[in-house]
Amino acid sequence: MVTGTGDVIASGEDVTVMTTKFSKLNGVNIADVRNNGVANAKNVNSNGPELTTTKHLESDSIGNNGPGVHNKSSAQTMTSVENTDFRNGPDQVLPATGWSTSTANGRVKIRFEQSGIAAREPISVPGLLHKIAEQYPNNPALASKGEDGQWKIITYKEYEDSVRTCAKGFLKLGLKRYHSVCILGFNSPEWFFSDLGAIYAGYSMIYFSGSAEACHYCAVKSRANIIVVEDRKQLDKIMSIKDRLPELKAVVQYHGKPEVEGVISWEELMEMGRQVPDVELDDILKTIGVNECCSLLFTSGTVGNPKVAMLSHDNFTWDAESIIDHMGISSSNKHEAIVSFLPLSHVAAQIVDIYIAIKGVATVYFADKDALKGSLVKTLQEVRPTRILAVPRVWEKIYEKMQEIGAQSGVIKRAVATWAKGHGLQHYVDKMNGIDSNTFSYMLAKKLIFSRIKQALGLDRCATTLSGAAPISVDIKKYFMSIDIPLMDAFGMTETTGGHLLSKEEAFRFEATGQKREGVYSKVINPEEDGQGEMCFNGRHIFMGYLDDPEKTSEALDEEGWLHSGDIGKIDENDFLYITGRIKELIITAGGENIPPVLIEEEVKAQLPCISNAMLIGDKRKFLSVLLTLKTEMNLETGEPLEELAPAAKQWCNALGCDANTVKDVLNGPNEQVLAAIQEGIDRANAKAMSNAQRIQKFQILPHDFSIPTGEIGPTMKLKRSVAQKKYADVIERFYQQT
Repeated sequence: MVTGTGDVIASGEDVTVMTTKFSKLNGVNIADVRNNGVANAKNVNSNGPELTTTKHLESDSIGNNGPGVHNKSSAQTMTSVENTDFRNGPDQVLPATGWSTSTANGRVKIRFEQSGIAAREPISVPGLLHKIAEQYPNNPALASKGEDGQWKIITYKEYEDSVRTCAKGFLKLGLKRYHSVCILGFNSPEWFFSDLGAIYAGYSMIYFSGSAEACHYCAVKSRANIIVVEDRKQLDKIMSIKDRLPELKAVVQYHGKPEVEGVISWEELMEMGRQVPDVELDDILKTIGVNECCSLLFTSGTVGNPKVAMLSHDNFTWDAESIIDHMGISSSNKHEAIVSFLPLSHVAAQIVDIYIAIKGVATVYFADKDALKGSLVKTLQEVRPTRILAVPRVWEKIYEKMQEIGAQSGVIKRAVATWAKGHGLQHYVDKMNGIDSNTFSYMLAKKLIFSRIKQALGLDRCATTLSGAAPISVDIKKYFMSIDIPLMDAFGMTETTGGHLLSKEEAFRFEATGQKREGVYSKVINPEEDGQGEMCFNGRHIFMGYLDDPEKTSEALDEEGWLHSGDIGKIDENDFLYITGRIKELIITAGGENIPPVLIEEEVKAQLPCISNAMLIGDKRKFLSVLLTLKTEMNLETGEPLEELAPAAKQWCNALGCDANTVKDVLNGPNEQVLAAIQEGIDRANAKAMSNAQRIQKFQILPHDFSIPTGEIGPTMKLKRSVAQKKYADVIERFYQQT
């Protein structure tokens, strides 16, 4: 099954009419995503020398259902040539006939369509920012707090001027073509300037976080010439590995005065840039193509070393534009506000905070460094954003805090809240079912109660509330809808430049990740009887390939340009996509039963409000068991879990007659009532199992919660199963001894 929209070019039809309207098309680069090739493609040379090795491509039309198979035998794969002959950048399309590349100087075909959003003329990242800066020079672009606690505003003209100056500074420091600038630090204007400055200079960006050794792996893999760090803490990591970075030319520190000799301050970098003539940067911009790499992003790396995904200019700018269209955001509304707080080392934050913000002429407000440790709501109250994307854990934390507040309310107040939430949830259930249901009770609750709640959270102006990067429970979504905050799913991955599908108020299902949208395609391959199989994706947002890894690239991108996601899912009759697990996470028991763990883990957490994380065990085992962590407080400085139980866990224990205050109290016992209650929760989850093989037989509470610092959780809050399995191998083995 394939979902998507648009017109299909029939077999044998000349599609040069589709692309010659673009004034900066060089050589062969014509493709229709549904045909995955071109019909009798002709060489188009609007702006460059004719390619003597041009060949024609053939394609087979398969109707309106999605990409077809092109005749690979007639396709010449030209993924990299010198750019010096093509000087119409940065918005030119450079010659390419391959869907993928794994070389730093490679380029790929753009998946143009004959009509609709995927037929729009491509634009580069520098082209987009320059266009917006020209059209809206005095609009506020970025806002950060100074030492006086006041917001400092940077206009779009100042934004691009700073990016250009930074780019020239990088050139002065010796940044070489097809090498990288790496950034290590929290979200800030300087982060954005460094990111876009490197892209303006025609080079790839890479972003990293974590230990010194993790930084070393990233910097070597990307051939980093320049590393930009936030402060002394991050600088120390780089200085400890500096001698093992042969390509490194300079280190820049953007906050505080560098105390290490040879490290360049932000002010020094910008002064260097001001001394470089504009013509030097403009000459480089002329050679840039929209279909070559502008950013390198490391995948989460839950299994083995992370791969380096190559994303093109068109990947970013087209995906941003298509999401804006899908969500109904208009650049004429010059009051869009976004709070930047998610790690910019991941594509979800970049596509929203940088590219959607620029395209939508939004103002980006930078949160405090400790936003994810407790200060986010304060920033939201100040800024009152119009759009927000957060990871599930952020929404869960808000939910838990709201539950604490609710538990302290009197009987009458709780009764009123229950009445209001019932009408709030029913309003969105009706909406989901196509019923226009603005009942009197809902409107009354909206005016008297919901408006106050949203104001207290800083979400009273928010038109879009999204959860992404990891699965979120249906119960959490229902809770937010019950207080008139329609929390919707955003589904994607690094390889889809972030957003693939996004749910909307007008079209959602509680358990679905989204419905088809124009220009992007989804299909299921090798489906089982229940319709579930591997999900594959296509569109102009699909990445270029993995840097220096042709084997992994060919595994991810097939001959027709489809991205094999590794996700297990299905598509229903209304084109809603459901993700049920990961192929690599699939548990295959000793009895041969295939079990997707995520659904079972989420059910356990739903039954036990004291549980923070649940990890199912059972691959090649006779039965299932589960590792559990209790909800605990967090060290606000390091992000590490503490022994102190979180209020929700304490309340749960107290309701059982247990006065435990720490995880150690629970583990050391005697707390038979706690263990019995957990078993009862697991029994309730087991009652919903599809088969006996999917029932959990044993559990163990671990001494601390999973977290990024302790290694079990990745930066996007995804569970790193292999790390946890290795760390708790002795616990796991005890499950299966003498059984």
